[in-house]
Amino acid sequence: MTTNLTQLISKRLLFAMLIVTIGAEIFLYCMRYSNMASTLYDAMMVSSFFIGLKLHHRLQSPTSQPKTKRQLTLQFTGAFLIFFLGSTVINMFSTYTFQDFNTDYDQYVQDYTDIQMAVGEDIGTPAEEPVLSFFEKVDTIGYDLYADTLAGLEEVWRLAYMILLLVMFKKIFPRRWESGRRDIFLMGALFLTSILFGIDHTLDSVEPWSVSIGAIVTFANMGLLFGLILLWTRNLWVTVLVHTLYDITATLSWYYIDYAVELFALAVLSVHVTLFTMEKLKQRRLRQQLEVVELVKAAESP
Repeated sequence: MTTNLTQLISKRLLFAMLIVTIGAEIFLYCMRYSNMASTLYDAMMVSSFFIGLKLHHRLQSPTSQPKTKRQLTLQFTGAFLIFFLGSTVINMFSTYTFQDFNTDYDQYVQDYTDIQMAVGEDIGTPAEEPVLSFFEKVDTIGYDLYADTLAGLEEVWRLAYMILLLVMFKKIFPRRWESGRRDIFLMGALFLTSILFGIDHTLDSVEPWSVSIGAIVTFANMGLLFGLILLWTRNLWVTVLVHTLYDITATLSWYYIDYAVELFALAVLSVHVTLFTMEKLKQRRLRQQLEVVELVKAAESP
C-alpha cells in the first residue's frame, strides 16, 4: 500500500494537497476571529472532493478485483458498525476520564439545542407567510446537514496528510524504506494524522486547558478509528460516507430525533446481516457448482 500511496505526485496535485492540509489548519485557527474564515474553510472542504478523486485510487491494489455492489454495501455497513461501537467506547471513556470536557460539550449541545428550539418557535408565529416559514426551517436544519456532509470530506484531508507524511518518511529514512519494512511508517502517519485531527477540533475556539486536552484525546481516538477504517476498506468514499452519516445522525439525535444514531445503526445492522447471509449463500452455491464441474471432469477423464 505504501508504494501506491507514494507514487509520483505532480506539482499541481502536491500544491492542492498542501492547500487542503496546511490551509485547513490556518483557516480553522482563523475561525476564532473571522466568520469569513469559516466560509473559506467550507469552500476548501468542497474543493477537497475533487482532490479525493485524484487520490482514492492510490489506496487500491492494481491486482485487486473490483467489488460488486453487494460487497461494497457490506463494506460500508461493516465499517459503520465498527465505528459506531468504537465511538461508543470512546465516548464512555471520555465521559469518565475528562469531566471538564464532557461538561463543556454537554453545555454546548444544550445551548445549541435551545437556539434551535427558539428559532423553531419564532418561525412558527407568522402564519400569514408560510413560504418564508418553510425556508427558515430549511435553513435551520439544512445548515447542520450541510456542515455534517462537509465533515465527511475531512477524510480526504486525512489521506492527503498521510501521503505527504509517507513521502517525507521516504526521503528522510531511505535505507529503512528500501529495506521493505514500511508498515511502521504507515502506522506513524496514521498516528500523527489522528493527533492532528484531535488538535483541529480545538483550533476554532479558546477553551481551558483541561477542556482542550479532553477534546484532543477524544477526537484523536475518533480520528484513529476513521484512519483504521480507511486502511481496512482501502476505499476513501466508504470512509467519507461513514463519517458523513455518523455526523448527520449524531446531529439529528442531539437536536431533532432521539436516539437517531442508535436507530440508524440498528437499521444498518439489519442490512448487514441480510447481505452477509446472501453473500455466504452465493459463495456456497459457487463452491457446489465448482465441485460438480470437477466431478464431471473427473468422470469424463480416462
